[in-house]
This record gives sequence, structure tokens and C-alpha cells, in this order.
Amino acid sequence: MSITREEFLKTTAAAGAAYLLTSLEAFAIHTPDKKIRIGLIGCGSVSGQYLPHLSKSPFVELVSACDIVYERAKSRAAEFKIPNHYPSVDKMLAGAPFDLFVNLTDMQEHERLNKMALDTNHHVWSEKPMANSYKAGKALLDLAKSKKLRIWSAPAVVNSPQFAFMSKSIREGKLGKVSSAHAHYGHLGPTWSAFFYEKGGGSLPDLGVYNLATLTGLLGPAKSVMAMTSIVTPERTVDNKGKIKVEAEDNAMVLMDHGNGVISHVQCGFNYFDPYGHEGKGQDKPTITIWGTHGNMGLVGYDWAPYGVDLATLDHEQAQRFVPDPGEYVWQQGASVISRALVENTEPLIAAEHALHVLEIIEAARESGKTGQRINLVSTFKYPVV
Repeated sequence: MSITREEFLKTTAAAGAAYLLTSLEAFAIHTPDKKIRIGLIGCGSVSGQYLPHLSKSPFVELVSACDIVYERAKSRAAEFKIPNHYPSVDKMLAGAPFDLFVNLTDMQEHERLNKMALDTNHHVWSEKPMANSYKAGKALLDLAKSKKLRIWSAPAVVNSPQFAFMSKSIREGKLGKVSSAHAHYGHLGPTWSAFFYEKGGGSLPDLGVYNLATLTGLLGPAKSVMAMTSIVTPERTVDNKGKIKVEAEDNAMVLMDHGNGVISHVQCGFNYFDPYGHEGKGQDKPTITIWGTHGNMGLVGYDWAPYGVDLATLDHEQAQRFVPDPGEYVWQQGASVISRALVENTEPLIAAEHALHVLEIIEAARESGKTGQRINLVSTFKYPVV
């Protein structure tokens, strides 16, 4: 018997809503040293951000490094005093025991590798996205549940104190009735790998994913999506493959209906001249703005690298800047935060259901871009996040 996409999503969403997250208590009992043993796969540029953070965590023991370019695994292992290094995921999963699989590979590989980790009884922290489709991501979450394991996925934007301030301001009614929001993030595109532009890549899962997570986290799960996507630059030259044909969108505009009249918009792309570049250093203007009947506020900097929140209200029309310090928050902290949660038996703000909702939005945006239709969503997550 065949079912429509909407019928399938309703069925899986209902199952997800009924799913009470597996308790961490049993796992905590098996970590008497209060350290989570980590096996990390993908020793390229992103690992250069993750490993310094993980190596300083009192809740982490770095056990293994793995990369198909074996020299990279050996180099990272030497740099961070990781005792084991492997040239393949099979060897790492069968090698020195560890608890948490940290996946920093090409995004198209996340789904396959995350399933292998769950199948071999490892918890998973995955860079975004956790899978190549909502259906596959939901299957991973169900697999984790069936094995009393946990899976999480980047981004970690809900952890910033700026996010917490914005959420509190909305809930306290400082903006009055919220009506709309806008977010943007873009640059001229990465040059070091082809996967950003190949099927399963694109500006939505690489860039837009941050803004989508932030806006849904602040305004609530999206009910429906309309979008336009395009390819502005049909050919690229990248370090690992030379000249390639661009297959995934490098330009996207996404409208989300959050219910109660609230509409938000995200734009992202790999064709944006930005003087702050890929690293975003020095960005001192809002990239996310939320409007209401009594006020508006803007997140200064990027949601993955925030520098404050500018708030203007009827009571104080001149914008004031709040929480200018990101504190301990950095975009690459996800696996460290999860390790601490596993040790302390606490529930992190980052949730697999939220990541899956964002993944469904990305999938729906692409479908809307192709068909011109408004796409209804059925996935959800615990809201408010903070």
C-alpha cells in the first residue's frame, strides 16, 4: 500500500511526539571515571575547531581519530595525544572501545556513518545534518531509541546566552505580539571540498541550517514552508577535485509560517560578497531581526558567533545592547556539551527532534522550490527551548 509524503510524515511525527527521550541515568552508571570516551571521524578542517575544545573538557577522553586520508588521522592523533588512529570507520568501530561517535565528515556521509555507529552501540554526535532526508533521520532516532542510545546533531545555536536572552524577551512580552523575523547568512562559498556543491550538499544544510534552527527555536516549530532555490554559479573550482558542476542549491530564500500569524524568512547562499568572509570575524551588525507590535531586537554577529542583542521597545525606543559577551559559547562546543550531559545525567538544550525538524524544513524548501507549492510540515520539538 502506498502513502503520500504528508501521511508518512504525520505517522512518523506522531511516533516522535510519543517518544520520551531515553534517560541518561543508566549510561552515567557505567562511567565511573566521569569521562566520555570519544572516537572522532573526519580529521579535516572542522576537527581543527572541535579537537582543541574537546581536549580541554574535563568530561572527555579522546580515544580514537579516524580519516580515510590516513595521514590526517595520524597528524591529529599526534597533535592532541590521541592514542589510537585508524584509516577506516570499520577499523575504528572494531578497535579501542569508546562511548560517543563524533562525526565530522562530509555531510553526505553522515547518515551512513551515524547508522554504523548506532548499530555498534555507540552514542552519536553528528555535525549537521544528521541524515540526508527527514525520513532517514527519523529512522536513525528510532534506531537509537530501540537500542537505548542517544543521537544529537549540530548546530548548537540554542546554547548561546544571546539565544537565551532573545527567548526570554519574547516570552516576557517585551516585543508585544511577535509578527515576523528575518535571518541571513552567506559568503562566496568554500573552496576546499566538492561536497558542498554536490548532490546532498548545498547552502541550506551548510549555512541556512543555523538560521533555521535559531528562528524555529525562538518562534516555535514551523507549520509550513514556501521557498525558492537556485544555482547562481553552475561551475566551481575546488581543491580536491578541480572544476566541478554544481548540483545543489547555492542560493535559497525560505519563508516559514510558525502559526499565530508569525512569519519568518531565511536567506542563505554561496554567492554573497561579505567583507567578514567565511569566518565572520568582525561582523558587528544584526544578521537576525525579530519584530513585534511593541518592539524589535536584532542578534548582533552570527548566531554561531554572536556579540550581543540590540533591543528597542515602546518604553525605550533607542536600541540598547544586551549580553555582548558570548561567554563559554562557541559553535564547535556541541560534542563537549553532550559529553558533559552524559556524565552528569542532564538533558542538554540541543535536541535530536529539533535537528530533525530543521532537516524537514530543508527538504520541504527544496520541494517547494521545485514545485512552487506551499509544503505543510508535521515534525515538531519541545518548545520553548529555553
